Amino acid sequence: MSDALGMIECRSFPAMVEAADAMVKAARVELVSYEKTGGGFTTAVVRGDVAAVRAACDAGRTAGARVGDVVAVHVIARPHAGVDEVIPLGRGGDAGDK
Repeated sequence: MSDALGMIECRSFPAMVEAADAMVKAARVELVSYEKTGGGFTTAVVRGDVAAVRAACDAGRTAGARVGDVVAVHVIARPHAGVDEVIPLGRGGDAGDK
């Protein structure tokens, strides 16, 4: 079974950093990458077991909202293997790793 994938998109970099910090402190997840998507939007990506990723994303939503705007929070419980092949997100490829 593959790890869950959690993403939080914020309207500012400081809000995303605050959200990412809260996520890794709240649950046993690994911060695997971040993406600057343009227009001031930034997304943090974490991986871990489903329950940990859900808890981390909940904590990240709360913390990020204290600093700025949280635009979206999404958890994918078991991403298809094709997702890791095309968008590695912490799985050994260069794409998406920062």
